[in-house]
Amino acid sequence: MPEIRLDYSIPTDLPETLPVLALRQGVLLPGGLIPLTIGRKASVAAVEAADELILVAVQRSPDAAVVPENLIEVATLARIVDRKRDRRGNEVLVVNGLKRVKLAGFESTTPYLESGYELVEDEWPATIEAEALARSLRETVRETAEIMGLKEQVPLFMAAAPTPGLFADAVASVIDSPPDWKKTLLGTLDPLERTRLVVGRVVHLRDVLEAQKTIRDKVEGEARDMQKEHILRRQLKAIQDELGETDEHDELASLRERLDARELSDEVRAAVDRELKRLDRISPQSPERNVAMDWLGWVADLPWGETSAQDVDLTALEAALDKSHHGLKDVKRQVQEHLAVRKLSGSGRADVLLLVGPPGVGKTSIGQAIADATGRELVRVALGGVRDQSELRGHRRTYIGARPGRIVEGIRRAGASDPVILLDEVDKLVRGGFGGDPAAALLEVLDPEQNHAFTDHYLEVPFDLSKALFVATANDLSSIPRALRDRMEVIDIPGYTPEEKLVIAREHLLTKLAKNTGLEEETVSIPDAVIEAAIAGWTAESGVRQLQRSLGRIFRAAAVKKAREELDGAFEVTVSDLPKLLGKRRFVRRPHEEPNRAGIATGLAWTPVGGDVLYVEASSYPGSGRLVLTGQLGDVMKESARAALTYVLSNHETLGIPVDKARELDLHVHVPAGATPKDGPSAGVTMFTAIASLLTGRAVRGDVAMTGEATLRGRVLPVGGIKSKVLAAHRRGIKRIILPRHNEYDIEDIPEAVRDELEFFLVDEMAEVLEAALEPEEASMTGSDEGGDSVNFSAIA
Repeated sequence: MPEIRLDYSIPTDLPETLPVLALRQGVLLPGGLIPLTIGRKASVAAVEAADELILVAVQRSPDAAVVPENLIEVATLARIVDRKRDRRGNEVLVVNGLKRVKLAGFESTTPYLESGYELVEDEWPATIEAEALARSLRETVRETAEIMGLKEQVPLFMAAAPTPGLFADAVASVIDSPPDWKKTLLGTLDPLERTRLVVGRVVHLRDVLEAQKTIRDKVEGEARDMQKEHILRRQLKAIQDELGETDEHDELASLRERLDARELSDEVRAAVDRELKRLDRISPQSPERNVAMDWLGWVADLPWGETSAQDVDLTALEAALDKSHHGLKDVKRQVQEHLAVRKLSGSGRADVLLLVGPPGVGKTSIGQAIADATGRELVRVALGGVRDQSELRGHRRTYIGARPGRIVEGIRRAGASDPVILLDEVDKLVRGGFGGDPAAALLEVLDPEQNHAFTDHYLEVPFDLSKALFVATANDLSSIPRALRDRMEVIDIPGYTPEEKLVIAREHLLTKLAKNTGLEEETVSIPDAVIEAAIAGWTAESGVRQLQRSLGRIFRAAAVKKAREELDGAFEVTVSDLPKLLGKRRFVRRPHEEPNRAGIATGLAWTPVGGDVLYVEASSYPGSGRLVLTGQLGDVMKESARAALTYVLSNHETLGIPVDKARELDLHVHVPAGATPKDGPSAGVTMFTAIASLLTGRAVRGDVAMTGEATLRGRVLPVGGIKSKVLAAHRRGIKRIILPRHNEYDIEDIPEAVRDELEFFLVDEMAEVLEAALEPEEASMTGSDEGGDSVNFSAIA
């Protein structure tokens, strides 16, 4: 466009009508200077008829005919400042908008439009608001002129425009804005309102352009950094090539070789090939490349089809188990049966072993012995506290920092697809979290019908787990979901007797402790009497973990003397030295009191850490027949107490209880150690006996302990954990054990040495329990010397 001087003056002798030039798309505002290409016949005729001035109108619809009805009422009076033809022969006008007009009657429509018009007065009010708005417009435009590309045009507009309103129109004609906004501005006759619209548009454009500039600078900076990094990497590679420090193959080539060497299934090979092809299309600087490379690395590291197991030698397995564990004949037999089945029928045909027992009985070491005997690697997967199934099955690759689950990680560490996988503390899985049920994830892992195609969420391709030998451990069988328990063969390891602990300490623990402390076993002399005293006074467990800690303190004391060169000969330990070496005695093994008062019964309980003795005390006082239960009892034990009271009162005639007198008493049943929650289905018989003893006034024999559940009709039901309970009773010096008759076969699990010292009473009815547990009636009729605990109804009567 040639340099044209702006002239907004309007001739005084305006004709009454002027030709009309209709614009299909653009908008000419007063103060604007724009080029127009003329092509339509009506437009060419209008320009030919115009002398210097012309009316420039805007069509409502761009595609409609040039007729008065299709024109917006407000148009612009314009001056033609230049005319020429382009290379195609089209006429090009440069027009300068002067003033708004209203079209007022068309004189002619052919061959061009000619219309009358009325000038729209554009008076700028002399108010403070108007002055402030005018200054705001000038300052805003001046501040943003450079960023908007108007640095040269703004001074011309400001010098030529006679009013702020015309200056606003001139600015609006050159800034970037949509046609509809310009049409709205053309139709806005109030100069103040029009100026506000222009100021708002300029501010908006300024913010957009500044944000765009910030983004462009950031992108350009990142591009420069990437280009710089690329150049530096190429230079570094060239330097390494010159120095001979690069490998023969780069990382990707090495990864391809490793993948080619793996015996992958067709499905896995297809997934690997897809990922390699996608990797070729990913930029080296893209984060997705690292994700793809990590995935391919995991696939290459896994031992697809590689095995390490040797032919199972059952004799060697038996020797390995005997070497690492004393006793446990039944456990060892079941382990040998399990491996014999796998040897004859192939992997995946035998059940998964579940070793259940209190802490310290050797569950984990049995898994290690199985691995050693079969030549397999041991992979320990700790499940305690796991609350998210992704910990076992991996995370999807869409998550940042995604990794395979613990099962696949263990397989990679083992370097073979058939390790012994020890699922430790399977009963301590946390259920009900937001990350899914981890116990449900184990179902696929342990099911031989499914684990041959186990799919980790991260790998998303099947891996054969059927060759792996799974061994699970737990303390509490009841905490394991039933569906998961059904997939495993339960092997119970209840605990050890004091005699067995002595043998274990002598044959296993002392050698291990001497090695751990750097001493020779002969350096520390610990007689059997010392070990027995340590078992009795400083340990109260079914396993030998606390015993190992206690003996370890003795060895560490010897190590201190050896390190100070104060030890001359062997470190000899006597029973009297134990309080000094181990601290004060923690447990006093005293026999049960021989109660000469009614209402006290001794029961047997099972806990996740072994068997224990449970005391139930009952007392009475004048009242209205209420039953008070204390001692942190669970719902099951509370129901047992209520059922016991109902049974005793309903059989008052047989038991010789004056029921009317009994109804005038309140009964209080308490289980000591009230801060410890207690519950379970094996205290019913003890509750029955304690209440019956109180109301009949007959004391319970002091050397008797019992277990079992009873019904309202007095039937005695079988319970579990018999071996653990009997061993606990034996440790406390109890001689007579009352068991449900249906638990008769569980007595065979008890060591013979313990059975020989005990007397067992097998019962079907509560009447048999009371006959075996209560003192003869003549011995109890005198009541208690201390008074208040027994009820002598003959004295009441």
